[in-house]
Amino acid sequence: MSSNSSGLWPALSKEIAEAVRQAGNSVVSIYARPHVPSSGVYWQEGIVVTADHTVRREQEIGVELGGGARVLATLAGRDPSTDLAVLRLGEKLPAAVAVKGETSGLTVGNLVLAVGRNRLGSVVAAAGILGTVSDAFRTWRGGRVDQYIRPDIALFPGFSGGALLNGEGKVLGVNTSAFQRRGGMTMPASTVNRVVGELLEKGHVSRPYLGLAMQPVRLAKAQRDKMKLGSEYGILVVHVEPDGPADKAGLLVGDLLLQIGDKAVNDTDDVQEILGTLVTGKSVSVGLIRGGAPLSLSITIGERPRR
Repeated sequence: MSSNSSGLWPALSKEIAEAVRQAGNSVVSIYARPHVPSSGVYWQEGIVVTADHTVRREQEIGVELGGGARVLATLAGRDPSTDLAVLRLGEKLPAAVAVKGETSGLTVGNLVLAVGRNRLGSVVAAAGILGTVSDAFRTWRGGRVDQYIRPDIALFPGFSGGALLNGEGKVLGVNTSAFQRRGGMTMPASTVNRVVGELLEKGHVSRPYLGLAMQPVRLAKAQRDKMKLGSEYGILVVHVEPDGPADKAGLLVGDLLLQIGDKAVNDTDDVQEILGTLVTGKSVSVGLIRGGAPLSLSITIGERPRR
């Protein structure tokens, strides 16, 4: 090993250790399930963010920083669709608000660190690279995530709810193992900020809702030619939720949905994508075919019922 490389490794080692130490001031232990604590991030004054799937009770939740005094917290709200839960502390905790980093410039191969707390309350860390970075997407639970970030790091028990750090030691987001069988992913800071704001304001995250069950179908060529339709596919309405937004607007089972607002829809993913841009309480026009004839209706977007 050359003298240059022998000096590089100790310097890098010290930088990583210092980044973990600093982040440890913002990463806490969460006692909200039997036997095994999880991790959380002191996101803003008096507020801790953690992974929703680790919160098994809503009262008597304990939060602890590095073996210090345990303080109680209450559940301000949870969003299973992004696996985020927000805790409001009942007492002051000697933790530092996490310093957030920008995620827009991330690329595959960037060095990252996962930081959490183990069952003893000690800081634990794992290093790796970003295995995947891509555009916004929706989780299989319907949550809108601003960016798909998958670190190539094994998230062991206790890491969920902890922080992912960039090369500067800044927090890129909150780690979770809820959406993948192997490894985990990171909810980016921008998504966490949005969810935290909504949970603190309303206690839940609003989901635009039509009240329809649908399936994509291929349109007959004769029908496409007759009606001068540009797409080969439409969406068949197979169920209308009684007294839901679509029912109140007059949609019927058997209607063929072609357009929402000014955007064509070819499958249910298109519908979900468009719904994510709409606001509950506002109206949107829908274009459809009923009995072989075109029809336009206006639907007032509802809020998905909470279970």
